Amino acid sequence: MAGNKRSEIKKGLKVKVVQKKDQRSGELTEGVVKRILTNSATHPHGIKVMLENGKVGRVKEIEREDI
Repeated sequence: MAGNKRSEIKKGLKVKVVQKKDQRSGELTEGVVKRILTNSATHPHGIKVMLENGKVGRVKEIEREDI
């Protein structure tokens, strides 16, 4: 699932983000959402979040939790 809509992202959700330094390579960093930094409802490059480890990036994938 893509991370372009703010309504799809919640605190505590496991996501994969691309950090600013990794935008060229597209390397993804996995983590858990601590804060949502984007104020708008949508963003074409992904909603910007801060992970629990302090890293900041734009959400590219949301981990699905199949229960």
